[in-house]
Amino acid sequence: MSGRGAWGRLPFAAVLIAGLAVAAAGTSVPVKAAAAQWLLDRAWAESRERGEPVKAWPWADAAPIAVIEVPRLGVRQVVLSGGSGEAMAFGPTLMPGGAELGGRGTAVFAAHRDTHFRFLELVRQGDTIVVETVGGVRMEYWVTGGKVVRDDAFGVNPYSRESIVLSTCWPFDGQTRGPWRWVTYAERMS
Repeated sequence: MSGRGAWGRLPFAAVLIAGLAVAAAGTSVPVKAAAAQWLLDRAWAESRERGEPVKAWPWADAAPIAVIEVPRLGVRQVVLSGGSGEAMAFGPTLMPGGAELGGRGTAVFAAHRDTHFRFLELVRQGDTIVVETVGGVRMEYWVTGGKVVRDDAFGVNPYSRESIVLSTCWPFDGQTRGPWRWVTYAERMS
């Protein structure tokens, strides 16, 4: 009887182990993102002291270049250079091809919807977004709106006045990657 009881528990144990593995895999990106923010905060402080980007860990493919804050929401995110998928696992990135921070045109930031840019669904027209660079330049932007666009029809005007765009996948509660992006637009305050 005890032999059959042990065999009876085997499927339960297998299902339990499989469930724990799935749960661990599902939380790996948010856990990695939270742990990375601590390292990025340290690298940001050192970058500000030196006046140039410092990598958060030796093998990183990106370094902190700015901080984005949304005061009304209490949000503060360290922004990474590069725009790569690897960098986005750890924080928002400044995408290549957009304007330089503080320059004429539109600077484009991107991050994952389930971690660093989750807050975008709470941002409202008129909110203030503050961007501070490694060099200590502090810029304030006001949110002019947001909308859903296809990833292949983004339409950033490189000749616009100083502005920023924050982009993430949409819908916010989506489980799979799709062609839609939520884009928040903000213009620099005079």
